[in-house]
Amino acid sequence: MLLSLATTVLAVLILLASVLLSGSSYGTKPALPPAADLASFSALAPIDAHVHLYKDDPALGALLKRLNLRVLDIIVIDDRDPFGKELEPQRSDVLKVVHATGGRALFCTTFSPYDFEDPGFAQRTIHRLDADFVAGAIAVKIYKVMGMEMKSKAGKYVMPDDPAFEPIYQAIAAHHRTVVAHIAEPDSCWQPPNTASPDYAYYQQHPEEYAYAHPEWPSKATILAARDHFLAENPELLVVGAHLGSMETDVDEIARRFDRYPNFAVDTAARVEYLMIQPRDKVRAFLIKYQDRVLYGTDLVVMPKDDTEKALAEWNDTYARDWKFLATNKTVEVKGRKVQGLELPEPVLRKLYHDNAVRWFPGVVAGVDAP
Repeated sequence: MLLSLATTVLAVLILLASVLLSGSSYGTKPALPPAADLASFSALAPIDAHVHLYKDDPALGALLKRLNLRVLDIIVIDDRDPFGKELEPQRSDVLKVVHATGGRALFCTTFSPYDFEDPGFAQRTIHRLDADFVAGAIAVKIYKVMGMEMKSKAGKYVMPDDPAFEPIYQAIAAHHRTVVAHIAEPDSCWQPPNTASPDYAYYQQHPEEYAYAHPEWPSKATILAARDHFLAENPELLVVGAHLGSMETDVDEIARRFDRYPNFAVDTAARVEYLMIQPRDKVRAFLIKYQDRVLYGTDLVVMPKDDTEKALAEWNDTYARDWKFLATNKTVEVKGRKVQGLELPEPVLRKLYHDNAVRWFPGVVAGVDAP
């Protein structure tokens, strides 16, 4: 009898082990629980509202599962970028990630604005966006090439409020989808090189995007004025300004837009460092006052051929650093300076990391039960 009982217990243990080892939707080992410093982060069911994840890799999916994380996976059209010249293959790459992660990655589509003067441009674009909405797209990206690169046939720089785009914006609003607007760049893009700038390395690596080297380009003020006009002309359209809405150096500038445009929010993608270097009490008061208008985002990127292990480390480190700054009063080091964390109240953190994404991207709720 004891032998029979022992055999039964052993069988149960073997069965349990097999279930656990097959627990991932990828057929890989189950994800480890989040590290202690990210346990509270994971408890919020966080949504990173700005990533570019093009690599369908089980290890990356396991990271999302381990952190109880969802991400808005964004594609971009930029004819200066070999990978971003066309919708494909990036659209197919992102859709693979969306499907493989079982809803943890959410699809943000885009459109090419370059043929905006061609007959039927708006109708063709709307038709293709409609197909992407059917495929699950919850948002549409517009990019800084509007204002900083594109010219009309007459040689005039094309801004995001150009009338050619208005029917597209109206169609997006009619579908209750959101525009992610990366319009303009940090102030440092128009300034002389400064090694203390958070973006110094980026413009060293991407001189083709460095406005200081292109004095013929429109000023940042001109571009943001066009962005603001676009917001005013489309009050029914939800717009999330990427990268703190390119008003990264002073939260007061963002606050003024929030007060003026109720359809406007911003994400923190690649700009948390700018929050770190502004006065702590000012930034904390801003995030508490406008706690319904700021979405957490990172701008983390994984290209198809990137090293997965390096990507995993970067993603984990970024989430840990940002959480330390936003959620605790511990010291964070940025550009050789030590700054104290904001220690935001839990209800504010919940909105920043979860609730605001659900509110500003209505389609995100469809992934709420992601495995």
